[in-house]
Amino acid sequence: MMVGRGHRGRPGGGGRVGRGGRPASELPPTDDLTAWLAGRLPDGWFTAAPEVTVDREEILVVGELPAPETPEDADQAARAASAVGRISRFREETREDRMEIARQAEHRYGRKVAWGARIPGQGDDDGVEELFTTLSVPVMTRLRQPERRVLDTLVDAGVARSRSEALAWAVALVGEHTEPWLAELREAMSTVDELRARGPRLDGDDDDAGADGAPTDQA
Repeated sequence: MMVGRGHRGRPGGGGRVGRGGRPASELPPTDDLTAWLAGRLPDGWFTAAPEVTVDREEILVVGELPAPETPEDADQAARAASAVGRISRFREETREDRMEIARQAEHRYGRKVAWGARIPGQGDDDGVEELFTTLSVPVMTRLRQPERRVLDTLVDAGVARSRSEALAWAVALVGEHTEPWLAELREAMSTVDELRARGPRLDGDDDDAGADGAPTDQA
């Protein structure tokens, strides 16, 4: 199970606001999320540990399902349709259990839970992935005229239907082309989180000292 490609529920946040207007520093940490899900998810749901992505508002759990059996001469469209049907069946059959798990996770981690499923493809086939109900969170920003003109150009050209959709498209494009750099940045932030949680060390601190400062016995 992997927590990645997103904000990792850092306990600190410099006063940034999380879900429901709550500062990110007040959000429960998600350090044990993967372990909790490993114990909570029913056996047999997925063929492997699901991929888990976390930010300040949402936990997204995407698991891999076994590919349905199809005739050997089935074309790519037929295999895709079969995969879509298998994902739809999984979604319906697990709905009540997923709702209960989501309720417990929201209470524990202070974030909504969204679900998804994928079925891998064969050869050049990329497979099928479907995300179920996920959050769409409004993000307020102020743009000056040059930035607004960029968005308006995308709208006028038919790339997007509105400024907000154009902004979302631009963010997605940046994420696609800067993913290696973003991954390094997230890794660096994780290191900072570890140092912050560890706290400062005073000069002369002795790892072998006991609670009263005296060295402990070495058996």
